[in-house]
Amino acid sequence: MKKISIVVPVYYNEKSLPDLFKRLGALGEKIAERGMDMELIFVDDGSGDNSFFELVNFKNKKANIKIIKLSRNFGAVSASKVGFKHVTGDCFLNLAADLQDPPELILDMLDHWQEGHKFVVCQRANRKDPLVSRIFSSFYYFFIRRLVDKHYPRRGFDMALMDKCMLPFMANSGKNIYTPLYAYWLGFKPIYINYNRDEREHGKSKWTFMKKVGAFLDAFLSFSVIPIRLVSLFGLFVSSCSFIYGFDLIIQYFLGRIPIQGFTTIVALMSFLLGLIILILGMILEYVWRVYNQD
Repeated sequence: MKKISIVVPVYYNEKSLPDLFKRLGALGEKIAERGMDMELIFVDDGSGDNSFFELVNFKNKKANIKIIKLSRNFGAVSASKVGFKHVTGDCFLNLAADLQDPPELILDMLDHWQEGHKFVVCQRANRKDPLVSRIFSSFYYFFIRRLVDKHYPRRGFDMALMDKCMLPFMANSGKNIYTPLYAYWLGFKPIYINYNRDEREHGKSKWTFMKKVGAFLDAFLSFSVIPIRLVSLFGLFVSSCSFIYGFDLIIQYFLGRIPIQGFTTIVALMSFLLGLIILILGMILEYVWRVYNQD
């Protein structure tokens, strides 16, 4: 029997878990009607509430459930990748425990997977998040599309069904690599399902502004060479200006327009050496990026 593995990172989701369990139970019955089994992998990412006890109680009632308790909060990305290492299904996905992404979408995703699609993406057509979150997300995905992948979904995605052939890449990627972007970057041709992201009903999101900024920097610096290119171009520009300035000082000296003894020598050497240092740093960064990107 084919199996789907669902990885659920949990962080302060005590209030939403009972509803999640109920909907996953109904989902499991419908998946069984399609001739498939369902494996649930919950990763408690250092929750300080009763989330872990809710998970244990649920496990005592159901089979095919794995619970992983992390020693502290490592973040949703790290929690997802820990869960990926325990996947045994023929396909798998990451599901948020706050229920903003409807679990029922998994049935449509499974239908596409059974048709032969290895990467099924649920892209947001609309989202009922706070205004500040929507504004930040708009900027985030704008830069992702401009600097990383111009075909990336305009409003982004978190839930995507992946075939097991993608599992080794997802489970062994770097710790700071944003998993949805990495899955898209792997190059598997996606098929899209549009949906409206629901409003959060239980608890308050722990996805703070600083965590969002950190995720943006991780995604931007992990997948784009543009920051390094900007530094290299800036170094080339500054070094060129330094060389030109130093050469001009030497000319001014021989023309007798610099009365201060030693000024030309000091400034010309400083301009030349500083420009050379910045240029070399840009070259080193280019080499470092090639070493980093060789995989």
